[in-house]
Parts: sequence; structure tokens; C-alpha cells
Amino acid sequence: MNSGESSFIEPAFGGAQADEAPKPGDSYVRSFARGLAVLRSFGADAPAQTLSEVAERAGLTRAGARRILLTLLSLGYVSAEGRLFRLTPKVLELGFAYLSSLPVWSQAQPVMENLVEELRQSSSAAVLDGDEIVYVLRVPAHRIMSINLGVGSRLPADCTSMGRVLLAGLPDEVLCERVAAMHLVAHTPSTIVDPEALIEEIRQVRVQGWSLVSEELEPGLVSVAAPIRGQNGRVVAALNVSGHARAVTSEHLLKVCLPRLLAAAAKINMVTAAR
Repeated sequence: MNSGESSFIEPAFGGAQADEAPKPGDSYVRSFARGLAVLRSFGADAPAQTLSEVAERAGLTRAGARRILLTLLSLGYVSAEGRLFRLTPKVLELGFAYLSSLPVWSQAQPVMENLVEELRQSSSAAVLDGDEIVYVLRVPAHRIMSINLGVGSRLPADCTSMGRVLLAGLPDEVLCERVAAMHLVAHTPSTIVDPEALIEEIRQVRVQGWSLVSEELEPGLVSVAAPIRGQNGRVVAALNVSGHARAVTSEHLLKVCLPRLLAAAAKINMVTAAR
């Protein structure tokens, strides 16, 4: 999920690492960053917030949060109902701008729909963002996870099949640095939490061109993923097929689903290469 990282995931300024605190200047506008922090403070766990709650979740003063909320209110990105603020559907324009700027996704959607219809298993596409994957397309066959996934959902890259495909697209030096800095969590007894073992697993994914992950993120969840490449041949996204272990075994994923998944990824790659 890139010879350095792809244009999907390059840092926006000067290659600064995520744990470095950018300083105000010509390449960093603090007020804009605070505005984004306010938008990100809303979510499934906080769909409506008071001014004080926004300030606390965004790490701002009440006065700073108030100025930003009033600006977002005037622009139509939030609404106010008594003391509560909520995001409005206008926020979706920001995500849609990303998806519509990459026409490959409109081409990938019918390919994924055909794949799901053929296999009766859910299919998703994701890109890499730091230590997480972000879903950009999803065609569910039926719900198989306790997590309610959709476009924009995030999952850890280290224990997901798409995440390992995307990490495998990084240069080896970058991969090792990335994994060394990760906080690896044992979501299940099967989760790989040893950095060296994880690196070796991802190197194997790089060699074989696909990743199978069985019950490492959530009990019962199995998935297999393949890379989607940009015009320069770098891995820019990943495509997967997933199911529940009670209905589909790892062996079935490899024998039946993987060949069709690789064929679907090849179709999407052909579209990407042709643009």
C-alpha cells in the first residue's frame, strides 16, 4: 500500500514524520491544522458534541474551538442544535473529492461487484495511511465482522491482509523502520506481535504477491488480499476478499478465491496502466 510511499500516502510537507511536531511557517498553517482537528473530533463515538467536548477532543482552548466551530458553521460543514454541534453532509464533499480525483475507483467498483457476485464473499479496497489502512471502496456480501466497516473506516495495517500487501510495497528499509515504530497489539491469540516475525511475513507477501491473514484482527475473520499498482508499478492500494471462518476456510480462500482475486486486481491494474 510504492518505492517511497505512493502519492496516496506521501507526507504533505517536507517528509516530516508523524511524531514530529510541525512548526508554523510558510509550509504549515496552524489554524488550518486546528480546523481539521475539530472535524476529526467528531465520529461514531461522538456524533454530537458541546463546545467543551470539541475543545477537549481536539486539544484546543474553548475560545479556539469556538472560533473554528463558528467558521465551520458559516461554511455549512457543521450544524448547531442548542448546545450541540454536528457534522453536516457537506463534509462528504471532502472525501468525495479524493475518490473522484482518482478515476480508477469508478473502474474498480464494477470489477469488485462482479467478484462479490461470483464468490459470495465481501470485497474491499484500501490505501495505506501511516500505520493504518483506510477503506476507499467496499462491496459487502453480508456482515462478517463486529466492526461496521464502510468507506473511510480505518483498521491496523499490521494484522490485516490489505495492510500487509500495502506494507510489502514499501522499500525494505522503510518497512523495517515502520514496523519497529509500531505498537503491535494482540487482538487475538493468532496476531503476530513480534516485529521480526511480522517483517518476515511481509517480505514473504512481497515475494508471493498476495497476503492471507486468518483470525489475527478478529476471531473468525479470514481474508486474502492482492496489490493494485499505479502507472509506475508501485503498490498504491490493495484489494481483498474476506469471509468468516465458519463459512470459508483459509484453504478455500487460497484455492478458490485467490485466483479470482488476482484476476480482478489484474483488471484494475490494466485500467490504471492505461490512464
